[in-house]
Amino acid sequence: MQTIEVGSILIEESPRMTQVFGLESEPYSGSWRLVKVLRGFALDRKIRASGWNFFFMATEVKATIFGALGANKIQRALQRILEKVKGQHFNSLEVTGIEEKRFLGVPYAIVSAHSRHVQQSCYLDSAEARRKSQYDAAWARG
Repeated sequence: MQTIEVGSILIEESPRMTQVFGLESEPYSGSWRLVKVLRGFALDRKIRASGWNFFFMATEVKATIFGALGANKIQRALQRILEKVKGQHFNSLEVTGIEEKRFLGVPYAIVSAHSRHVQQSCYLDSAEARRKSQYDAAWARG
């Protein structure tokens, strides 16, 4: 199981993006891949150096984990977060917080993330254009 930490980036698998940026990544969940080595700012610089843009969405999305913190529980929380943002059709996600807490002695954690989106245009594509782009990427994956 891959280690997810604050700053980790998940990106939806896309042959075109892999080809353009040469990102090192590994499978994470479904069509989502965990970008290895690079974190948010470094990945942003690499993407912008290629003439593309890496948008950061201001809305934070959270999921709560009950019990001891572990890789499997973080993955389930991230899957819930991905489900919450699925309809927005963004192609990446940055983990921005993993906060362990206790309530009446019961351990829990809050995982938070922000949607991100990689595209060529400097103006964020409409939801319909992003949906079509996701459909095309899924078709290219087979």
